Amino acid sequence: MDVFGLLGNPVGHSLSPPMHEAAYDELAYDARYVTFEPAPTDLETAITGADALGITGLNVTIPFKQDVLDLDLVEPDELATRIGAVNTIDFEPDSSRSNSSGRATGHNTDAAGALRALREHDVTIAGADAVVVGAGGAGRAISFALADAGATVAIANRTESTAHDLAADVPDATGHGLDGTVLESLLAEADVLVNATSVGMEEDATPVPADALHGELTVMDAVYQPLETRLLRDAAAAGATTVDGAWMLLFQGVEAFELWTGQDAPVGVMNEALRARL
Repeated sequence: MDVFGLLGNPVGHSLSPPMHEAAYDELAYDARYVTFEPAPTDLETAITGADALGITGLNVTIPFKQDVLDLDLVEPDELATRIGAVNTIDFEPDSSRSNSSGRATGHNTDAAGALRALREHDVTIAGADAVVVGAGGAGRAISFALADAGATVAIANRTESTAHDLAADVPDATGHGLDGTVLESLLAEADVLVNATSVGMEEDATPVPADALHGELTVMDAVYQPLETRLLRDAAAAGATTVDGAWMLLFQGVEAFELWTGQDAPVGVMNEALRARL
């Protein structure tokens, strides 16, 4: 039996176990997905123990995504290094590890998850003008993903200096604040808008004025609880294409599954299992 899991603190709310377990059942794959909740000071011990126990792969969530990079146990791939966060660890047998160190490999599937979520809705990324609201962990992953796929990215953040710092790392990106008419100006000619903040999760609020939205936009919200945020309601009312946050959550899991197993994920089954819990 292969064992996969999620490393974070807390993890009791996670929707990853039912999504991955549904995939195993569909493919008759002898595996289990479990959650691990070490103390923040025990991250290194937890990863060492997982490798020693023969665990095949781990997803990594808050508060450990950045901390993994500081350990000498996991070698991040190029994209995870650029993003500055690891959310998936692949424990391959030493003899088959592709990196030179022989360590486990760290990846960031949030980036590919965002792209696959947009492409699932027939959104063309190459040549698009994209606006990403938020310059935190999700904003970093999404901004790099969009830029690497050929979009021109404008990053807007409440703390403007943070947006400028991220834009300096992302190819050909620009950084902006959120005051005044900044978003209205950025969105006037934009093709894609992504909310990478938590605004809309705890209250019926939106980071984007409704009158800045238009029918030529595709609007994706990284918030998945609730599925229909105020931003997405406003976008639908403006005639925009909407992509709820569960799609990004789904496809980051799909990417991890395919990375670990080398098999095509049963996307439909995983999607049904995920949405049944939302």
